Amino acid sequence: MLKRLDRIRFRGQRRDEFLDMAESPNTSDTECSEDIMIKPHISVREPEELKEAEAEQQNDTQAGPGSFSATLQDDSRTDLNEVKGHLEIALLEKHFLQEELRKLKEESNVDSLRQELEKERCRRLELEQKINDTLKSRLEDSPSQTPKATTLPPAASSSADKQKETLSNSFLKWLYDRFGVYVEDFHFQPEETPVETEEPLSAKRLTENMRRLKRGFRPVTNFTRNLSALSSWYSVYTSAIAFIVYMYAAWHGWAIPMFLFLAILRLSLNYLISRGWRIQWSIVPEVSEPEEPPKEDLTVSEKFQLVLDVAQKAQNLFGKMANILEKIKNLFMWVQPELTQKLYIGLWVALISSCLLPYQLLGFIIGVYAGIKFFIIDFIFKSCPKLRQRYDTPYIIWTNLPTDLQLKERSNAQLSRRVTTSGARGSVSAAAPLGVSRDEDGGRYYSTKRGAFHDVFNLPESERPLTVCENGWRCCLINRDRKTPTDYIRNGVLYVTDNHLCFESSSSRSGSSKRNKVIKLLDITDIQKYKVLSVLPGSGMGISIATPSTQKPMVFGAMIHRDEAFDAIFLQYTKVVSMATAINPET
Repeated sequence: MLKRLDRIRFRGQRRDEFLDMAESPNTSDTECSEDIMIKPHISVREPEELKEAEAEQQNDTQAGPGSFSATLQDDSRTDLNEVKGHLEIALLEKHFLQEELRKLKEESNVDSLRQELEKERCRRLELEQKINDTLKSRLEDSPSQTPKATTLPPAASSSADKQKETLSNSFLKWLYDRFGVYVEDFHFQPEETPVETEEPLSAKRLTENMRRLKRGFRPVTNFTRNLSALSSWYSVYTSAIAFIVYMYAAWHGWAIPMFLFLAILRLSLNYLISRGWRIQWSIVPEVSEPEEPPKEDLTVSEKFQLVLDVAQKAQNLFGKMANILEKIKNLFMWVQPELTQKLYIGLWVALISSCLLPYQLLGFIIGVYAGIKFFIIDFIFKSCPKLRQRYDTPYIIWTNLPTDLQLKERSNAQLSRRVTTSGARGSVSAAAPLGVSRDEDGGRYYSTKRGAFHDVFNLPESERPLTVCENGWRCCLINRDRKTPTDYIRNGVLYVTDNHLCFESSSSRSGSSKRNKVIKLLDITDIQKYKVLSVLPGSGMGISIATPSTQKPMVFGAMIHRDEAFDAIFLQYTKVVSMATAINPET
């Protein structure tokens, strides 16, 4: 019986009879190895074991039913052990197969990279071969263009061919060295636009750029100043000589050669100046402006004031340029039809005369007219402003051309007039807008926020704001004689007239007219620039005015255009004082 049990326990396949791990099928943990169980590997010893098993079965049948049940229990246990062994083998096979799969994937990536490298090498070799072939074909084509020589013996012909090849190669090399660089320049390539890096804002850099701009414009400004001095006969002898020379050249048709000769003379003088010669010739004496040395360490207030000054200059410069461009645009866009009509007629006259008259006669007429206009007519117009306002057509066109800002203001004024006239048609005052006084001579309106200018300040109608301050200067009045805060500081607008200094308070109260301030220019005892607080940056934005009626000077502070207002007030103040002293010299 024990012998039979041992045979049943090892009735499955042995460990050495299983397949190799690499050759075994890929199974998972959940898969059941039924094929292995159902179809075990047939070994050589199987017939003998079967015979022995049959003999044992016969013996067992002879032995009895008790022995048969025991054998059944032993068979079930051996089957479970065999299944457990098969499962362990399947798990090991799965683990080894996963490792082999990972290694195969890594090896496949390496192989693809190697294949790509090989392809790139092959491409490089092909390109090199093509380049060599093209160079050889060029060298072979060049000697074929030369005329064929007479037939020679083979040895002599081979030596002559070698000499020709060397000569042709040397000639082609010389041509390439001499002209190849120029041929390579004709390769069409897209233009590369370099990206300019913007510099950060710096006070030192800002002042340096402004000085550079001023120095760059200096030759142009000097040239224009000399031309204006020449036309206005600042130096009589110089203008007379220039007029005679120009008219003589224009009479003989030498105007263009004269201008070319003057340009060559100017370049020659500049060359001598660059070589160290001191040559300075100018009709108007040049005023040398002292250049301030660049400050290395600037305080915060100085930097702030510097930025304000530069911003003001840039604002004025851009405003002038914008006015010029807008006037030119409006001239050609028929904004003022009566002005553009004159230009239109002049262009037609120039076109017809250029078609009918010969160019020599046309140049003579233009040259003579330009000389007379520059030296005589302009001088008369500058000396007599009324004649210029009536007969100087270019000046009239240019001064009467409106800018876009003026057009906008006119449209707003027209809208306000329509509103006021529709609201008060029956009244006599409906001829002009509310709060507006009309200047009959110039057709200009002077108004304030509260009403007509002379009504607001209780002044005669002859008192009107100067052209410098038609819209006034926004500021705040600091009356240091008052104690209450409402009377101490008032926001408003400052005006200067021929004889008065007027401040209009912007208070919305009903009694705001009492808060306005009117100062006679003759009553002013002292006027100077003022800095309200020493803590504020810059040199200050205020003007202090002292009068006998005030214990402490009144201060008009927070003025953005302080320097412009101070110059206008001080100039009018000196003018009024000088007129008063001329009338009453005793006072």
